[in-house]
Amino acid sequence: MNRRAIDRRSFLYRIFKSLWLTTIAAIPYGLGRMLMPEKNQLASLNKSQLNHDKLRPPGALNDDIDFQKACIGCSLCAEVCPPACIQFYHLDGANNANTPYIEPALRACILCGKCMEVCPTNALTVTETRKVNMGRAQIERLACYPWVDRGICGACVSICPLGETAISFEFANMYRPVVNDGCVGCGLCVEVCPHPSLPIRVIKEADAIV
Repeated sequence: MNRRAIDRRSFLYRIFKSLWLTTIAAIPYGLGRMLMPEKNQLASLNKSQLNHDKLRPPGALNDDIDFQKACIGCSLCAEVCPPACIQFYHLDGANNANTPYIEPALRACILCGKCMEVCPTNALTVTETRKVNMGRAQIERLACYPWVDRGICGACVSICPLGETAISFEFANMYRPVVNDGCVGCGLCVEVCPHPSLPIRVIKEADAIV
């Protein structure tokens, strides 16, 4: 092996090592907000963020009116939820009263499937993880740290349970996240995002900008 080949291999090794260490270093910033007591999380988020896009649990009927009719408000889905991310609308939720929702800015779904398995009606149907359709993540590039060259992160890419099929780094820039077709809208990327304005959010797939 000649000198040039050795230098090239050494250069590539340093590049990939740098990327790996940077990604790992970014995770604690997002995890800090994930592990923050819920009362403090509420104080750190404004009302527009909390009310932006409440998600139905995985396996929910696509038509919300059908979901409202099918759900009996038994709360079994919330009882078996490991991250305790499922909440319920109160009486002031009108037709949504007593039905479940997830606010990913506070606590996101981990796609464990337990809520679908325990639901006694067809409000939630057991669905293969990669076929769940809670929505689609959307990144506001004008606020995302790497996209505006205000630093490097990668927390959203690192936390995704579906890997690169759902979210990955832009080919030309290894630090800028892009959402892919495999995203099912679990919201973990929202929960872990360290930016105070949460530039990554989950919206209805029909409204997503590809």
